[in-house]
Amino acid sequence: MARCRVLPVAVDMFLVVVAAVVGAGLELADPDVGTKLIPAPTQAYVAAQVLAAAMLLLRRRHPYTAASIIAVISLFAPAWAAVLVSYAVTAHGDGRRRRQWSVIALLTVAFLVGARAWDIDDPFTAPIVIVFGAVLGLYVRARRGLLAELTDRAERAERERLLLAEQARADERIRLAGEMHDVVTHRINLMVLQAGALRVSTTDPTARAAAEELRVTGCQALAELRDLVGVLRSEGGTPDAGEEPSAVPALAELVDQSRTVGLPVRLAEEGDPGAVAPTVRRTLFRVVQESLTNVHKHASGAAATVTVNYGRHDVRVRVSNSRPNRPPDADLSAAGGGSGLAGLRHRVEVLGGTMTVGATEDGGFTVDADLPANVPTAVRR
Repeated sequence: MARCRVLPVAVDMFLVVVAAVVGAGLELADPDVGTKLIPAPTQAYVAAQVLAAAMLLLRRRHPYTAASIIAVISLFAPAWAAVLVSYAVTAHGDGRRRRQWSVIALLTVAFLVGARAWDIDDPFTAPIVIVFGAVLGLYVRARRGLLAELTDRAERAERERLLLAEQARADERIRLAGEMHDVVTHRINLMVLQAGALRVSTTDPTARAAAEELRVTGCQALAELRDLVGVLRSEGGTPDAGEEPSAVPALAELVDQSRTVGLPVRLAEEGDPGAVAPTVRRTLFRVVQESLTNVHKHASGAAATVTVNYGRHDVRVRVSNSRPNRPPDADLSAAGGGSGLAGLRHRVEVLGGTMTVGATEDGGFTVDADLPANVPTAVRR
């Protein structure tokens, strides 16, 4: 930014020096006052050339003022700064072209009158150079305007492209939310109703317990679907105050379940879980659940550590396990589709979070996830 400001000033100073040196040098080289409209000492002509050259410092911000002053000076001593200021009039001057060319004409006439063009052998070179500078200024101004217009068009096209892409993503999210709500939720509702009917109608205690567990699990799945549909439909919004948040399983219960099947797990939580949105807590639960499931399947005999930090703006969870001390169970490792972590990563990214996984140097494995603390958790039906 500083370079953009210094360069024009340096260019103007260079032009001032050139105009002053050339003008003063010519006056000193040809001190014949007979070729001047107003007779005066040579030092006065040199001072006039330097003063006219100094006016070039105004050529960007006040081109008309600079050109007018140089024109007046040229009546006394034809200023060689006139051949440089004509460019500024058309390149930087505001207003209509008629005004610009009027100033150029005034500058040219003043130069010719001050030089007594009717008494010199070549009265055409100076006007041609002045007019050429003006034409060059017009070209530079037109090119600058064209570049600005092309840049503006490119920026508008890029903004429109981003808006269209964002709209397409929003439409796709709404479509997916509708499919989940209309198809998946309907099927799970039927499963819950059938499980409830089986629990009431059967007399077998085992079947009744299994039906109740199926019904409870189905209700939890419905609650999670409702939250996920809310996220898909309300990206970037706020939680709906009209909806009661569904119950979120506690991490301690999940850890206790892993301990009961022989996996040593240590849980460390820091912060207030209640300040985190229900959808985030549920996704956090799934991250820990999937990570511990992978430890069960692929790291037999390893110990696991679950660390959760509930911050004000984000939630960070880390699930790591030590190096396994025996080969995994082949049947257990083969179970599943092998896409649990990929699906989990997608779920984290839907909420605007990030997740990284990888092996550790000691032969263990780590899952790290960073989630925002607040996202939409429900959608009004």
